[in-house]
This record gives sequence, C-alpha cells and structure tokens, in this order.
Amino acid sequence: MVPRDAGRSRITPFGNATRGTTNPNRLRRVDRWLAGPEAWRLRRDRSPGSAPLVVDLGYGGSPTTAVELYARIHAVCPDAHVTGIEIEPERVRVAKPLEHDGLDFRVGGFEIPVPGHATMVRAFNVLRQYDEADVRLIWDTVRSRLSPNGIFVDGTCDEIGRRSTWVALDASGPQTLTISMRFGSFKRPSDVAERLPKALIHRNVPGERINDFLQALDQHWLAAAPLAPFGIRQRWLLMCQGMYDGGWPVARNPSRWRLGELTVAWSAVAPGLDEA
Repeated sequence: MVPRDAGRSRITPFGNATRGTTNPNRLRRVDRWLAGPEAWRLRRDRSPGSAPLVVDLGYGGSPTTAVELYARIHAVCPDAHVTGIEIEPERVRVAKPLEHDGLDFRVGGFEIPVPGHATMVRAFNVLRQYDEADVRLIWDTVRSRLSPNGIFVDGTCDEIGRRSTWVALDASGPQTLTISMRFGSFKRPSDVAERLPKALIHRNVPGERINDFLQALDQHWLAAAPLAPFGIRQRWLLMCQGMYDGGWPVARNPSRWRLGELTVAWSAVAPGLDEA
C-alpha cells in the first residue's frame, strides 16, 4: 500500500522501500526502446540552457541501471541529464561516488523531486511491489511531473531481462503496452504473462482484454508454426503480421518486431472499465 498521506503535501518521499533486486543489463530492452523510437522526445525537449531530464525511478540496491541508462541515452542525446531516484537514503549514499556531469542521484519517490519536468521516467519492477489499487494514484502523480513531450514507463521484467513488458503513459494517460522477449526464452508468447505490469497481471483471466490479447498471440504463434524451421524470428514476424492483419491495433514496425518486440494500443488491453 502507498502511504496514507500520499495525496497531501509531502515532506517525506511518496512511496515505499522496495526489495531492490537488480542485475546488470537487466533493463536493456526498455532502454533500447527509449533510445530508439522514443528518442524524438529528447530532441523536442532540447532548448538553450535546458537539457532533457531522464529519471531512473527506484533503481534499487545497486545504481547499475541508472548508469546504464545514462550511457544508452547519452549515445543518442549527449546533453541529456539522468537522475537516479531512490527512497532509501543509504542506496543514494552508495551511488553518490558515481556521479559526474550528466548523472546524479537523489532521495525521493513518485513525486520526482527534481527541478522542472522530466522528459522520460522509467520505473521498472517497482509498481509490482504495490497493490493494484494504488496504481492509478501513482500513475497520476508521476504523469504530473512530465514535460509536454514526456513519457512515463511502468514496466516489469524477469531477473535477467529476457522477458519484459511495459506500459507507456504520457500526460493524458496510458497509451500503449509493449512486450519484448528474447527469442528462445519462451515456448508461447503468453509465457510473458507472469511479467505483466501490476495494472494487468491480475487481469489475465477470461473476459479481460489482456487475456484476449495473449490468447490471440498464442493462436497466431501456432498458425505460424510452418516457419519454425526458418528460425524463431521468422515465426515471430509472421505472428506479428497476423495480429496486425487480424485487426489488433499493434504498431506495424517490422524493425521492432525483429527484436522480439510488439506494441499494442492500451485501449485493446486495458482492464475492464479501465479500473487500473
């Protein structure tokens, strides 16, 4: 549960301490997405005397993911500034020696205690440790700290980053769900279900849109079985094309499909009555 004073003016950070488990390169898939098709946001937020701000929210027991995010974002936007935010002061103290121009660490939570507004906020394996009922307040709080071109990514992945999912939100609300999996790490696309974001993980039951979506993925995966001798990537590409041709509002982007990635409009997977 989030703190009871979460909706009031806060002196202490908004949020709860997480387990803090992390591994190097665990978030490479979402970083690749942020530095790829979403990099336009960084260019739009560049102005004289002001650099786009990217936040690694809840980086955990090690600052590794924030350092990696800086390297990946810096490669496409050299003037971007990355801030790692953790609610545990000791974790921030340990990370401080790694600070340099363009990278810093500070104590905070979902209120995002930074000057101005953020272009990108990435919170991975953070909200899954909260109650589903808390998600909407957390989403709204972080969205209020975004720039006009900003994006908030709420995601989950396995321990070594082979199966990932994330919801992308802008100032107006959730926009898309992306699944990204390493070829060879799954038998069926629906195997990613255990790594769905908190807003969806408990909704994978008959009658919910996310369940329909995962079932459709499996059906098109089965239909693409004749391409299996040519490799998993070719089978995945045919599955994605089948979803697109079947009327699912998935982004038609074969270059992303080739990475084991597929993005679908939030409206196609949102919980019943969008209660999340």
